[in-house]
Amino acid sequence: MFETLFSFALSTAALAFSPGPDNIFVLTQSIVNGKKFGIATVLGLMTGCIIHTTLVAFGVSEAIKANENIFLLIKLFGAGYLLYLSYVVYNSDAKIAFSTENVEKKSTLELFKTGFWMNILNPKVTIFFLAFFPQFLFSKSTSTVVQFYVLGGIFILVSFIIFSLIAILAGAISDFIKKNENVGVYLKWLQIVVFVGIAIFILLPESK
Repeated sequence: MFETLFSFALSTAALAFSPGPDNIFVLTQSIVNGKKFGIATVLGLMTGCIIHTTLVAFGVSEAIKANENIFLLIKLFGAGYLLYLSYVVYNSDAKIAFSTENVEKKSTLELFKTGFWMNILNPKVTIFFLAFFPQFLFSKSTSTVVQFYVLGGIFILVSFIIFSLIAILAGAISDFIKKNENVGVYLKWLQIVVFVGIAIFILLPESK
């Protein structure tokens, strides 16, 4: 159980560090508006994750109750989707590009709302949760709904810590990225390794 949750937390941390629309948005808002504004954005994003966790928790749990074979299909979908994401990342530009030009200054409440709706209105988040979370269910005796919320809680906590660090250290991080062009390449391959590693984990007989 604890090994599974620890692996999940490590995978979440690796993905949170990888450059994407969310953490780049947090970075730019922190540089333009200030640290607390970046953290307000993070709070909005993480609140949105609760909604996605709920959708996946009850949806997958009901599917498993209806037919256990459906869970196998969900796991195969998860492996396939993660391999697809690794392919997308492989073909993407490793350069981390962010710009603070023409970034509108907003209040903390406005940035919280922006982060929340950015997350809620992105269907790819639900699809990712659907592919990612079921692979780390850790107990046969505990309700799957409860397990999904535990995983969701870990995902939100780890992501919140890392995204908040990005907000707090925004200036230093942006300077580091500008001085070290290869950092995007390392983070790109880290993301690929995580996606492929989880996909292989899903397909192993022991993971059934």
